[in-house]
Amino acid sequence: MKKTLIASLMLVALVLIFAGCAQVATTATSPEIVDVKDGESYEMIAAPVVKNINGNQYQMYAYNNMIPGPTLRVTQGSRITAEFTNNINSETTIHWHGLRQDVKSDGVPDVSQEAVQPGETFEYNLYFPDAGIYWYHPHVREDQQQDLGLAGAMIVQPREVIYNQVNREEIIMLDDILIERNQIVPFSEHANFALMGRYGNVMLVNGKTDYSLQAAQGDVIRFYVLNAANVRPFNLYIPGAKIKLVGSDLGLYEEEKYVDSVTIAPGERYIIEAYFDKEGEYNIMNINPMKAYTLGKVVVAGKTDNDYSMAFNALRDNGQTIDVSAYQNKQPDYTLRLAVDTAMMMGGRMGMGGMQQHRMADGSMMGGFDNTEPIEWEDTMSMMNRQATPDNTKWIIHDEKSGSENMDFAMTASIGDKVKIRIINDANSMHPMQHPMHLHGQRFVVLAIDGVPVKNQVWKDTVLVPIGSTVDVLVDVTNPGEWMFHCHIAEHLEAGMMSRFIVT
Repeated sequence: MKKTLIASLMLVALVLIFAGCAQVATTATSPEIVDVKDGESYEMIAAPVVKNINGNQYQMYAYNNMIPGPTLRVTQGSRITAEFTNNINSETTIHWHGLRQDVKSDGVPDVSQEAVQPGETFEYNLYFPDAGIYWYHPHVREDQQQDLGLAGAMIVQPREVIYNQVNREEIIMLDDILIERNQIVPFSEHANFALMGRYGNVMLVNGKTDYSLQAAQGDVIRFYVLNAANVRPFNLYIPGAKIKLVGSDLGLYEEEKYVDSVTIAPGERYIIEAYFDKEGEYNIMNINPMKAYTLGKVVVAGKTDNDYSMAFNALRDNGQTIDVSAYQNKQPDYTLRLAVDTAMMMGGRMGMGGMQQHRMADGSMMGGFDNTEPIEWEDTMSMMNRQATPDNTKWIIHDEKSGSENMDFAMTASIGDKVKIRIINDANSMHPMQHPMHLHGQRFVVLAIDGVPVKNQVWKDTVLVPIGSTVDVLVDVTNPGEWMFHCHIAEHLEAGMMSRFIVT
């Protein structure tokens, strides 16, 4: 009897193992651009896949078997339907990051919808009011599901011509993944790496470690850049190429400008144009005060068929986004303080100076970076970070007026309001971190950083708040519903760093 039971259990185990293997037998492919017209439906399926990274196979997740997921390309003003099926082994949703649309399709479990259980389907009705670059990802265990491949881009083309003429457009989705001993470092039942976030050690561009692009001498390329990493900020740099900053999350800058590099936090997007005036190989790099990474390359050969250098060499004035003069000196409607409460640490940052992790061994700063720049570019406390979970680490959004924290308070507004929010990143908390703060369903401009007014406005939904900084934003309230406001470091979100913005 006992032997029969053991044999039966072993048979069941083998069946489950082989069933699991069969489930993940599909090999992940590169993303495709899918044009979806107004009124059309598109089917999306989340399922297990096998992904090749540097010659090794890893079990991951994908939308429609693609990592990243398919790029949805639509026209501004379109309404489409996404028919979603969940075929992974845990509940999930899709959040359509940056869209000002119906809250019922925002993808936040227990707020805008119930989580989609394994084997179930859900219909998302999507609206695209603003031209630009957006993306989609889960809003359930982002730290795991997003990191394992569930993310994709959306390009919203303008109804009218608003961009410069270029030779081509390309998407750059930045990401990283943590691999040790030829396996993805395991995830826990609840988020691990909750202190600083899960920094990867393998850099990815569009899911590849060897991203390469062919171009011709004289080409101008428009890059739609987004950061899908759990925590890592990227400083995107293309040595030898001239770069123009054109737009960000939800639109164009008031004035174009040339830049050396672009710092992009998780959740943020930027539209840049790059001019390649000479033949050769141009490295695409992530460079910070601690390390420099080569992410890919652009191989330039032959002469361009169309010369758009004249347009590139002129800086366009796109007109005023919004008149903010009446709000610069206005008292904030809400003052929020960002901090952490952790049982793991004593004596502040374990005796670490806020910028110690940026300094080289000889005391100099790498690459000419400002040694006061308060950004944690790398995981400098890996052992402690791995042991941090929501059980011992709580990230906090503290409302200064009510004294309440996280989901215990809500900001409120009505359609047509302009709400000024002051965000203070407390440098005196136990282990301060930069925080990319993301507001669902609305758009805002950054009024001031550390009291200095921002001159060149652009519509945003995510803003990076460095350690010790104070950032004022002005929300243009246009969309009714209960919306999330949270840090877009996935592990900080899992450790409680979220609140609500309720619009009537």
